[in-house]
Amino acid sequence: MNAIVKETVDRCRDAGLRRTKALEELISTLLESGRPMTLAELASSDRLAEQCDKATVFRLLQRLIEHGMVRRLGLHERAAYFTLLLPGRHNDYLICTSCGSIEAIKAPCPVHELEDEIREKTGFRNLYHELEFFGLCPACP
Repeated sequence: MNAIVKETVDRCRDAGLRRTKALEELISTLLESGRPMTLAELASSDRLAEQCDKATVFRLLQRLIEHGMVRRLGLHERAAYFTLLLPGRHNDYLICTSCGSIEAIKAPCPVHELEDEIREKTGFRNLYHELEFFGLCPACP
């Protein structure tokens, strides 16, 4: 098992989630994908298709979201995308309001300095942010 997968599974166990093969495979799939994935993509992936059904994948995703280990992205009327949250790693996203495509922003995050300032002034701990920009992608008219 990959070290990042093991660390994430250990975080899940510390949060009270049962360590199951399906949980390990879901985390591995999200980690290896390198991009946010839909429920359908996850459930039909090579790692998960034979391991569990779509409902089980959905329940696992919901638990991971509740415990702050997975982030749900996308427009509410379109398919949701899911991405693994890892300590020390951060991605902001561009989301097309026409086709629903999602891509990570490949630029420094402009909010990190503000986050540090807010943390210092307010005393908040475990502070984080999620930044999504919405617009029309180059492929959409």
